[in-house]
Amino acid sequence: MWQLLRREFHALQRDGWQLALISYVPLLGFLFLWWLFSAALPRQLPVAIVDEDHSSISRELGRYLDANSVAEPIAYTDLQQAVAAMRNGEVFAVVRLPYALKRDLLTGHKPTIDLRYNGQFLLVGKLLSSQLQLTLADGLKQISRVKQLAAGVNPAQVEVRLTPVAAQSTALFNRNMNYVGFLVPPMLIALWQLVAMLSYANSLNRELREQSLADCYRLGLSRVLLAKFLFYTPLMLLHGVLLLVMMYGYIGLPIAGSLLWLIPAQLIMLVAVWLWVQAMFFVIADSARVISMCTGLFAPAFAFMGVTFPTSNMPLLAQWWRALIPSSHYIETHIAIVNHGLGLTTVLQQSTSYLGFLLLLLPAWYFARRYGRALQPERQASGALL
Repeated sequence: MWQLLRREFHALQRDGWQLALISYVPLLGFLFLWWLFSAALPRQLPVAIVDEDHSSISRELGRYLDANSVAEPIAYTDLQQAVAAMRNGEVFAVVRLPYALKRDLLTGHKPTIDLRYNGQFLLVGKLLSSQLQLTLADGLKQISRVKQLAAGVNPAQVEVRLTPVAAQSTALFNRNMNYVGFLVPPMLIALWQLVAMLSYANSLNRELREQSLADCYRLGLSRVLLAKFLFYTPLMLLHGVLLLVMMYGYIGLPIAGSLLWLIPAQLIMLVAVWLWVQAMFFVIADSARVISMCTGLFAPAFAFMGVTFPTSNMPLLAQWWRALIPSSHYIETHIAIVNHGLGLTTVLQQSTSYLGFLLLLLPAWYFARRYGRALQPERQASGALL
C-alpha cells in the first residue's frame, strides 16, 4: 500500500493542475466568495421615486425612504422612465406617489401608491419589497397620527386606532438577516464538493491519459482505488475543516452546536462523491465525458440545497436530482448542527440517507470487470515483455 501511495504522490508532483486543485484553488475560491458577500447586508440599493403630487406629505414619505439604509432613492419625473431604468438594471424598484395623494389622505379617500420591484433578483427583490412597504407604512402612520391629534383625538386612542393589534416578528435563526451566514456556507460547500469531484476525477483520468490503466489492474485495481481514497480523502477533508474554521472561527458566524460533529458528516459526503466519480469513470471511460457528466450532476448543487427555495415545492424531477447530489444530504446535517445545536446522534441518523449511494458500486464493479477483460491482452503482452 505504501508503494501505491508513493505512486499517487509522484503522479501529483507531475500534474500542476492537480496540485493546484488540492492546494490554492479551493482557498482562492473560498476567499473570493466570502469577499463577494462580506458586506453581510445589501445597502444603498437604487430605487426610483416618482413624485407626481409634489406635496408636503409626498416629500415626507420621500424622506422616510431616504432614511432607510437599504434603499437609495433616485428622483424620476416620469413613470415610464423609471420603469425603463428598472428594466435596464439601473434601479431595482420603483415607487410612484400618485397625484392628489395629500388631498385623498386628508379627505378620507384611499390613494394607491404604486410599488414595483425587479423579481428577477429574488433576494434583492424580496428585501426591497418588504423594506419599502414597511417604510411607507411607518411614514403614513406618522401622518395619520398627526392628523388625528390635530382633530382632537385622545393620544391613547390614536395609538389604538393606528395599531389595534400589535405584532412582533422574531427570527429564530439568522436574526440580523446576515447574507454571509445565510448564503456563504452552502455556496462554499457546493464549491468544495465540485473541487473534490474534479481532483478525484482528474486522478482517475490520469490513468487514461498516461495509458497506465493496465498497470492498475496488474497492481490490483481495488488496491489502487483504495490508495487514491486514502491519499485524496485527508487532503479534501482538510479543506473542509479549513472551510469550517474560516466561517465559524475567523469570520465568526454564529453556531449553536459543535464543529467536531461536522467532520464525520464531511467524510461521509466525500465518500459519496468518490462513489459517483468512480461509477462515471468506469461506465464512460473517457476523460472529457467523465468531467462533463460529473460537473453537470454537481453544478446545480447550491440551487438544490433548499436554502433559497423550499425543496418540497420543487418539481418531482428536481427532487430526484437533488437526492443524487451528496451535498444535498450533507446540508441537512450542517443546518441541524449549526442552527439547531444537535449532535452526533443527528449525524448518525441522517447518514443513513447516504446508503443509496452504495448502489453505485454495482455499475462500477460491472464495467470495471468488463474493462479489465478488454485490457487483458495488453496486460499479458506487458507481462511477456517483462
